[in-house]
Amino acid sequence: MATSNRIAEVAAAVGEPARAAMLAALMDGRALTATELAEVAAITPQTASGHLAKLASVDLIATEKQGRHRYRRLASPEVARMIESVMQIAGGVTLARSPRRVGPKDAALRQARTCYDHLAGALGVSIADALQSSGVVEIAGGAAALTETGRAQMRALGILAPDGNTRSTRPVCRPCLDWSERRPHLAGVLGAAICTHALNQGWVRRRPGTRALEITLSGRTGFRQAFGMESASS
Repeated sequence: MATSNRIAEVAAAVGEPARAAMLAALMDGRALTATELAEVAAITPQTASGHLAKLASVDLIATEKQGRHRYRRLASPEVARMIESVMQIAGGVTLARSPRRVGPKDAALRQARTCYDHLAGALGVSIADALQSSGVVEIAGGAAALTETGRAQMRALGILAPDGNTRSTRPVCRPCLDWSERRPHLAGVLGAAICTHALNQGWVRRRPGTRALEITLSGRTGFRQAFGMESASS
């Protein structure tokens, strides 16, 4: 149960202009670095660190480590709903400049690429979104799980082995924060199996000398039919 002191702490954290700007920048679902959040709030990275620590102390943001980088995201859907409500009461005022484009400059890498042995970029994130919406996977924070219904569906599509054997030292399914989209795509056994299936089916093909992938004409149809994606553009 929230106490009056706790309510006051959360309100104070949101009420500072720079912190409000950073929270608004995270409302699009992406995770951003301290440097990127400092930019949208028009403050120095050093000042941003203190503000981020304050937001973390009242559980408004969470930190994810991906390689040598640390990214911040909203801690929960409840936090997003709270910020959205405040923005509505404030009359829809824009609180921050849009964050700079993140990730690779190469449009092909941003659209579709491999991340080790799984799909990344806009394509990978779209697949994760579609599978979550259809109940194939459940993603919450830094964890993901393949549902029993989803396991059967992936077997039926020939993505997972017919016997459903996913025994491995790797997790069956885990979210991997995307470099360019800053939202999760799917890794683990399932992510690797989807990538292999897409390559074998000719839905994507490798671009020479790069991790970028080209989505083929058959891929546009294949991804839509297999995963219920609205579109898979090249």
